[in-house]
Amino acid sequence: MFPVLFKRLPGNEDIQLPRKMSELAAGFDLHAAVSEPVTLSPGERKLIPTGFSMAMPGELEAQIRPRSGLAYKHGITCLNSPGTIDADYRGEVKVLLVNLGTEPFTIERGERIAQMLFGLVPAVSISEVEELPETVRGAGGFGHTGV
Repeated sequence: MFPVLFKRLPGNEDIQLPRKMSELAAGFDLHAAVSEPVTLSPGERKLIPTGFSMAMPGELEAQIRPRSGLAYKHGITCLNSPGTIDADYRGEVKVLLVNLGTEPFTIERGERIAQMLFGLVPAVSISEVEELPETVRGAGGFGHTGV
């Protein structure tokens, strides 16, 4: 178990901290801490505050992902998805939302807007070499293994 500390920011006592909506949910729902309703027109993007900051151990990262219901019903999704929050970031967590739908969408205070998942960050060492080991695939990229 990795301890993650949440700090509710002033003026956001009414905003839920991240929480799982079911026992086996992978993600923690994030709520909008907007001071007034925010409308996203089709094609528009805005940074939406969540009203909290956090601290997590260096072995973790947090990823911000879209909520499937908002994406399916309204075309609201997260840009830069998944967005990564590094363990050393201490500012307010914000969600970059975009409206890919055909109608304006209004975000109300306290509305669930995204989800946050935690993942382990492996310890990696980088080494520069003259040649890489060969593989069967080689440099085959996009579409290389079929449609």
